[in-house]
Amino acid sequence: MATTASASTLDRPALLDRFRRLRARTRELFGLLDASVYYERPIALRNPIVFYEGHLPAFAVNTLIKKGLGAAGIDTELEVIFARGIDPETEATAMARGNPAWPAREAVAAYAAEADRLIEHAIASADLERPGHPLLDRAQALWAILEHEEMHQETLAYMWHQLPYGAKRKPAQYVTSSRSSAAAPSAVVRVPAGLALLGTDLEHSPFAWDNELPPLAVQVPAFAIDADNVTNAAFMDFVDAGGYRDPRWWREEDWAWVVEEGISHPAFWVRQDGEWRWRGMFESVPLPPSWPVYVTWAEARAYVSWRGGHLPSEAQWVRAAEGSAPGNCDFDRWDPEPVGTRPESISLSGVRDLMGNGWEWSADVFAPFPGFTPLASYPEYSGDFFDGSHFVLKGGSPVTARPLVRSGFRNWFRPRYPYVYATFRCVVEH
Repeated sequence: MATTASASTLDRPALLDRFRRLRARTRELFGLLDASVYYERPIALRNPIVFYEGHLPAFAVNTLIKKGLGAAGIDTELEVIFARGIDPETEATAMARGNPAWPAREAVAAYAAEADRLIEHAIASADLERPGHPLLDRAQALWAILEHEEMHQETLAYMWHQLPYGAKRKPAQYVTSSRSSAAAPSAVVRVPAGLALLGTDLEHSPFAWDNELPPLAVQVPAFAIDADNVTNAAFMDFVDAGGYRDPRWWREEDWAWVVEEGISHPAFWVRQDGEWRWRGMFESVPLPPSWPVYVTWAEARAYVSWRGGHLPSEAQWVRAAEGSAPGNCDFDRWDPEPVGTRPESISLSGVRDLMGNGWEWSADVFAPFPGFTPLASYPEYSGDFFDGSHFVLKGGSPVTARPLVRSGFRNWFRPRYPYVYATFRCVVEH
């Protein structure tokens, strides 16, 4: 592996610390689980748990060491098996894909330990910045492996959430139901007309994913939007009004889903002994009325239609978020907290919780900005999902890593995918 003594813009000690911390967090996540579920598949649309413990170090080796630096990997077979996850449209498609013969956990752990040593050495001394190099210009491959693992940590949380409580260990002193009170009526605030910069400007950021580039300036007319995310209490009004029994509020394909799957309430709600409860990561608690409701895009769209409004466009969300800072994110909690809890999250327009406490659904189909170019270090990252079947989410959730909670970051999911920590707010044009 090539090393260099030339000048570098990289803060290597800080990056090495970030890598060690994110790897420690990943190990802690896997350490929450009982060994009996290691080969299970909590979400049928995704690979078994074993895949992800191998995928994260293998992606780093494949991307930075082998493709970027042109050096040898560790184990070619494992680097093929653990190369890439899946995002099929149906569970049947996922199961038809089949599985390789997954290795023993001891073999995965040994591979990960060797990969960590290899990546740490590269961060400390390898020639990671090569202007004009497809993968190493601005150290692109390094930033990609860091953010890739941070994104997957949230994916792991979605999977862990689907496991029985007996299969995971609640962290010491963790309390699921934080400061929750009766939900106050949400105000609607006016966001003045102005310019929204979609995506990320590399003049001010060391890295951006390909779908964030090139940044796009959009003039946004004035609009009115909920100051807070729609809460469990507010969404209960829609449920009690028969929203899940009335096709008027749903797109045809979403209504078919409601009928065929028997959907009658958000996936994170549970009806037990005559009361509604929140299905948290480690236990269920009485449904906190002032927490943001977590729903699919289809449910969010039905609600805003019922209210006579619509979901914000990505440009409206960015415009509303100007001046806001991250709130409930970075595994500060495993669950949401009452809307408006953190003053630092208030934007210049008076909109709260745009950066944390729950991803926010937009009205926009996930699509490239003009001038889009696939990322050399991960060319399939975005392009495979420009299919008209995914919608943009903005902001971040309680378990979104802090570096990803930026205005330009674009997340995306299918409209009826029920596992995401995703909420929403309503826009009313007047």
